[in-house]
Amino acid sequence: MLVFDNFVLIGHSMSQSQSFNNNKSNWFNRFLSTIEFMGNLLPHPITLFALFSLAIILFSGIASWFGLTAIDPRPIGTAGREADGIIEVVSLLSAEGLQKIVTGLVTNFTNFAPLGTVLVALLGVSVAEHSGLLSAAMRGMVMGASKRLVTFMVVFAAILSNTASELGYVVLIPLAAMIFHSLGRHPLAGLAAAFAGVSGGYSANLLLGTIDPLLAGITTPAAQMIDPSYVVGPEANWYFMIISTFVIAILGTLVTDKIVEPRLGVYNPKDASVDLDDNQITHLTDIERKGLKYAGFALFIMLGLLALTIVPENGILRHPVEGTVANSPFLQGIVVFIFVTFAIPGFVYGKIVGTMQNDVDVINAMSKSMSAMGVYIVLVFFAAQFVAFFKWTNLGTILAVNGAALLQTLQLTGPEVFVLFILMCAVVNLSLGSSSAQWAITAPIFVPMLMLIGYSPEIIQAAYRIGDSVTNLITPMMSYFGLILAVATKYKKDMGIGTLIATMLPYSIVFFIGWVSLFYIWVFVFNLPVGPNSPIYYQP
Repeated sequence: MLVFDNFVLIGHSMSQSQSFNNNKSNWFNRFLSTIEFMGNLLPHPITLFALFSLAIILFSGIASWFGLTAIDPRPIGTAGREADGIIEVVSLLSAEGLQKIVTGLVTNFTNFAPLGTVLVALLGVSVAEHSGLLSAAMRGMVMGASKRLVTFMVVFAAILSNTASELGYVVLIPLAAMIFHSLGRHPLAGLAAAFAGVSGGYSANLLLGTIDPLLAGITTPAAQMIDPSYVVGPEANWYFMIISTFVIAILGTLVTDKIVEPRLGVYNPKDASVDLDDNQITHLTDIERKGLKYAGFALFIMLGLLALTIVPENGILRHPVEGTVANSPFLQGIVVFIFVTFAIPGFVYGKIVGTMQNDVDVINAMSKSMSAMGVYIVLVFFAAQFVAFFKWTNLGTILAVNGAALLQTLQLTGPEVFVLFILMCAVVNLSLGSSSAQWAITAPIFVPMLMLIGYSPEIIQAAYRIGDSVTNLITPMMSYFGLILAVATKYKKDMGIGTLIATMLPYSIVFFIGWVSLFYIWVFVFNLPVGPNSPIYYQP
């Protein structure tokens, strides 16, 4: 799922909430009020990247004038290493710098790796989404569960819905509240469980989605500041995210059943802002079940054909020289398979249920998704300039080298450094809710820094994804926060931002502890790779 920076929703939530219930002035609400106030002071992420780009230009001139340098840690003979072994700041506040900016502005944008990969992957997802396949699959999964398993299935389905950007927020969260209400349970507990899965479990999934190539495309140039030949693939964190899906689903279930729902108590229908008597759940129809069956057949056939290209030792999508899956055309072109995996079953489903009849319907579905990508494309333009400027000036490399030296001086080179890193990412996420925006800013500094003390870009990215996910639930800066609040007020008319954040805070705390623990056990106890061909330690 991509987090699009729709701050209109935030403004909507502010008008509905009357902020934090003035009669509750304890320390916790004052803390939440401070976070909200500070977050509101930040400009739109697009404006933020434009300002950062200007700041890089100015700071590079100042740093160059003061002679800021660092010792190049790369071995002699390494591509990109400075001849004299000293890394100096390259000023963009000069005639040469202006020429480089003017001539590189367009190519910075068009060559920004996440742009093409995300758009291609989203084209396939859009077919599955607009045909109704993803919605039907989510409804069938949640509504077909037994009452004893309904909480787990809500959280689990919510995590899987991250594959499509809006599905979980627009469809599954309101649906979960309706299901809980129909079962005589508190509807806000259902809303909280789904919200926890969609947003708190943002990076976890069983399948590769649009977020994977997006983050990998930002991690790769950051890693290449140290090793110009290093490439991070979209599949880099796949293994860890698969197991994370089940861990987060279990943790979300326990928090819902043991903490959140008991705290909410028995639901009083008088708290609702609308008449809930007409609140009907749309069950799967016979034609939708048929569509799911045939879409499943199509997916099975596709996976079978794909297996023939990578399972045999002479498979045509294996590495042409080594005959391995690692570094193979299959993994290098994984975005193509994301596209096909969603597009073909999506069309088959749409053909069966009648939502898609021909190529025009497929094109219209893709067009609708692309039209919604306007804000993202503008964001990418400015983010690409920031990343390019940062790389040109050598500021990221110098900060990374000096930061790594500081960590070594403080003897913070062991696995414990990741606790601080994840915590920092979680705190930054409170104010900068866009995953791509945050990683584009932090990756050029922390990926090289942690590489220099011996850790691979793949596990650095995996650690970032934990911090980026766990605080999505408690920040009004998350782009869909206003939408969640609007749904919540349907069941509790005086629902405020403070109440919603207080409801979701236990998930953030438990997810942070549980996910960080899983990370340490997975990586540093069992020494398991976080993805295919993803080493734990970086070796130049």
